[in-house]
Amino acid sequence: MEQQVVIAGGGPVGLWLAAELRLGGVSVTVVEERTDVDQRSKALTIHPRTIEILASREVHKPFLTEGLRIPGGHFASLDDRLDFSVLDTPFPYTLALPQARTEELLEEHALALGATIVRGHRVGGFTEDAGSVTVQVQGPDGPYELRAAYLVGCDGTRSTVRTAAGIDFPGTPSTVLGWLGDVVLDHPPRPGFGVFGPRGGLLVAPLPGGRHRLVGVGPDSLTTESPKDLTLEELRAKVVAITGEDYGMRDPVWLSRFGNATRLAAEYRRGRVLLAGDAAHQHFPTGGVGMNVGIQDAHNLGWKLAAALGGRAPDGLLDSYHSERHPVGAQLMEHSRAQTALMTAFTPEGLDLRSFLSGMIATQPDFGRALAERLTALGVAYPAPDSAAHPLTGSRAPDLSFTDSRGGLHGRLRADSHLLLDLTGAVPAPVPGQGVRPEGIRAEGVLADRARPGLTVHTTTLDRPPAAWASVRAALIRPDGHVAWIGTDPDDTALAAAADRALTGTYGPAPSPAAAG
Repeated sequence: MEQQVVIAGGGPVGLWLAAELRLGGVSVTVVEERTDVDQRSKALTIHPRTIEILASREVHKPFLTEGLRIPGGHFASLDDRLDFSVLDTPFPYTLALPQARTEELLEEHALALGATIVRGHRVGGFTEDAGSVTVQVQGPDGPYELRAAYLVGCDGTRSTVRTAAGIDFPGTPSTVLGWLGDVVLDHPPRPGFGVFGPRGGLLVAPLPGGRHRLVGVGPDSLTTESPKDLTLEELRAKVVAITGEDYGMRDPVWLSRFGNATRLAAEYRRGRVLLAGDAAHQHFPTGGVGMNVGIQDAHNLGWKLAAALGGRAPDGLLDSYHSERHPVGAQLMEHSRAQTALMTAFTPEGLDLRSFLSGMIATQPDFGRALAERLTALGVAYPAPDSAAHPLTGSRAPDLSFTDSRGGLHGRLRADSHLLLDLTGAVPAPVPGQGVRPEGIRAEGVLADRARPGLTVHTTTLDRPPAAWASVRAALIRPDGHVAWIGTDPDDTALAAAADRALTGTYGPAPSPAAAG
């Protein structure tokens, strides 16, 4: 059986990648060892950037409907929370939604697009030649093989694909064991409750269905030993030791411990094998970012892999997956370790450090915003191709508003196409007596005729542009929402020439009129 891509692992990362590949016209099979969605939801938090990603494919509404909105986040459980309302996003909040439900929604999305998902099957290894990968799979009826152009490991921290590929996974071992419990609380604390002191730290987060998640760490967590499974009575004792009460906890759904082993794959790509999500990075679950970073990996990889398979990728595009996402993984390691140090700072000196940094969040808005942008991934920017590029190049494009539409930029993005914003269009005058402009504008922009397969052109003007975009006359936006090129030249001829150079670097020379016809 042959597919263009085989994905090992049917969690959120593998499912989002499968959907992105299908939107790019690629056939894909997801091989998942579990027969059903795991109801023990490791991930609970969906961050603003991930919601934007969902919105860019118009699948965000069920998440918004079912998720509990939390208007901020925390850094290392410091007393002063990060304010997400100051962030430049349509979604200035996190969503609390169990991973099990996230997986169900993403599986529905991938299946509706034509992805093949096989459950109860496990990838055991692979062989690779110059033109393909042959994947060995163990199914309920015995072993079989899948042949594909590429294999992507989205199969977790113990990734079979990473191990079989011989990709190193260096890092540091676990020295801390945190704990969590999903329980019913008869007398829950206020929303967003968190406490930290010499006896330990505790966060309480509401879950859909009337339950709460308790997550904590204490002085007794600083260990390399592996104790027995967590029990409800042990959880109760830990919570009482920290807060003095148990909030009427009962009826546990999931009790678990987790460590702070921190590792980063040395390579995100080796030949025809690629890694995403936990297969590429492992860390302490500080800030609830793990699943989000994995989905963002998949969002970066999907359009590139589809372009490579569709013959429309410039040289080096697929290699840019590693060069762009590996540094993001390294930053993830850094701020996870930093937060772990603060979350285990039970000494007087450590408590003072926590108090100092918490005060910085409360009194220095720029400091708090910088932490929030890093936590939410809204601040992720990829390296520009050269030093002469506009400062916005590589950054995430905000949800720009246009004068010809009520919808923002994110709703115009497509997985199989770059978007060329021609912001030189003429805007018609307001309708007399109504003070509003009619729908649509004349497509008389300088770049209006550049459309081609894999490139959509939208001629418009910006409505109340952000300060950084005030002088922008054209922009090339990648399928993942990051800026590929910015044009500001006030001369139309020079602007068009610069755009053509940018498009040639992305697509090669423009097709001749005869070829285009």
